[in-house]
Amino acid sequence: MVHADPAIDGADTADAPESDLAVARAATPRPIEEVAADLGLAPDEIEPRGDGVAKLTQSAVRSATASEPDGTTVLVTGMTPTPKGEGKTVTTVGLGQALAGLGESTAVAVREPSLGPVFGIKGGAAGGGYSQVLPMESINLHFTGDIHALTAAHNLLSAALDNHLHQGNEEGVDVRRVDWPRALDVNDRALRETVVGLGGPARGVPREDEFVITAASELMAVLGLAEDLSDLKTQIGRIVLAEDADGDPVTPDDLGVTGAAAALLRDAFRPNLVQTIEGVPALVHGGPFANIAHGTNTLVADRVGASLADYLVTEAGFGADLGAEKFAHIVAREGIVPDVAVVVATVRGAKRHGLEMWPADFDALAKTDPEAVRAGVDNVTRHVEIVESLGIPAVVGINVFPDDAESELAALESTLTDAGIPVARSTAYRDGGEGAMPLAELVRERAGTGEFAPLYDLDAPLREKVETVAREVYGADGVEYVDGADEDIDRVEAWGYGDLPVCVSKTPYSFSDDASLTGVPEGWTLTVREVSPSAGAGFVVVKTADVMTMPGLPAEPAAEEIDVDADGNLSGLF
Repeated sequence: MVHADPAIDGADTADAPESDLAVARAATPRPIEEVAADLGLAPDEIEPRGDGVAKLTQSAVRSATASEPDGTTVLVTGMTPTPKGEGKTVTTVGLGQALAGLGESTAVAVREPSLGPVFGIKGGAAGGGYSQVLPMESINLHFTGDIHALTAAHNLLSAALDNHLHQGNEEGVDVRRVDWPRALDVNDRALRETVVGLGGPARGVPREDEFVITAASELMAVLGLAEDLSDLKTQIGRIVLAEDADGDPVTPDDLGVTGAAAALLRDAFRPNLVQTIEGVPALVHGGPFANIAHGTNTLVADRVGASLADYLVTEAGFGADLGAEKFAHIVAREGIVPDVAVVVATVRGAKRHGLEMWPADFDALAKTDPEAVRAGVDNVTRHVEIVESLGIPAVVGINVFPDDAESELAALESTLTDAGIPVARSTAYRDGGEGAMPLAELVRERAGTGEFAPLYDLDAPLREKVETVAREVYGADGVEYVDGADEDIDRVEAWGYGDLPVCVSKTPYSFSDDASLTGVPEGWTLTVREVSPSAGAGFVVVKTADVMTMPGLPAEPAAEEIDVDADGNLSGLF
């Protein structure tokens, strides 16, 4: 097992580790066959993909998911975050390591990083410090090629649709009603709106088009929710690509390209097995965004982890209002029900709400201000209430940053304790699993003490589902439908998708649809601008404001710090 004690690795335990990259390079991972054996997987049930990386074989996936998973599922969610995030992945990995340190058979499951955030503002998504998954460099870049395969499959559908238009348009597609964009796994704002087919008859039919980042593709959500390869094909086949002249859906099944897209995703469907820095098995698979989709790793990875380990620690994107709510209403209905949830909180996040700050000024947030922390705790407590309203017992994990002031940590911890909320600090970034031991013990104590209860029934009308989420989760007074959203709902229900769960797309930086409203906003109305079916994935997307499906790069993107030398050594990756 890799030892995570910073003192043994030559670091001062009172300080932060070196860079994440330095910590990762200093580690000595276990052979991946040994990691697989911890899950009961034989050497012939994995397919090595380089040092420390393997894909499960199709037969291993089939065997592991043949019965209902019986492990304890721990869902890691969080408070309303700052744009840099509050450390859910660090907490997820550290908690998994701590549970393993307590003698529990444990698996960690997280999403694959998108290259957009890696080269943008957030950096990598492999955790950090002594709570990260390895090999960090590979995971944060091309990894096993899953996201590239998704990009190719997505654009195959785009190409097939435009070819269909060019070759006579037998399905009668209305070029003004093409819903399927193109995809690219980088942040490129110049591609948010474009025109294709220019240059004469030989170059296709001119029409308006757009690009989304691959993590926002419905195919990514399909990969995330498919139970097996047959289900993958079924879901791909029913994606709504466009509408015909009568307003009826046109799908990949109609164009005859479902099988080809599924073929490109055959290997991507199989979960990737790696390990944490302490050698705990980790499944890194899939990566749907939590603002436009359900925001968690794949259903198949969760099923494998919860079947082969006693504890599965899995993560949902953004705060409980987005990730945990969607996990409950979309993922849990497929059989992965959380037994307990960890709401990750930080003094930085609480302070942002206490100061009613938007946009986030990270220099100002670095100044010690315990009173601002106390003033922002209501945001944390509201996320706990959301989780528990779903029948999932909750605890708060305070993710400690190396430069956090003790006075601020004490303010956050004592205010939560006074509110009757179970809370534990985690220094997993600095101390690995040992730093998350108090949180792991709290998780074991609380797991299984609730009774899962979704907030709405699937047979409820779509408007009722949206209004339930708006009122009961976001705290809105009601819902207003604008820009044709009312007609969208009527059309979606007429197409037969009214019994699907809703997936609300809104800003992650506020409970409301306005990022500037901090804390726990009151007296506001959720504005719905567009409603469309993700018929393949099996939910209805409800867009509230101008949520970007193709992000842009910031003024100083992380890409400016990333480099490679003549020997192939990377630098600047975090």
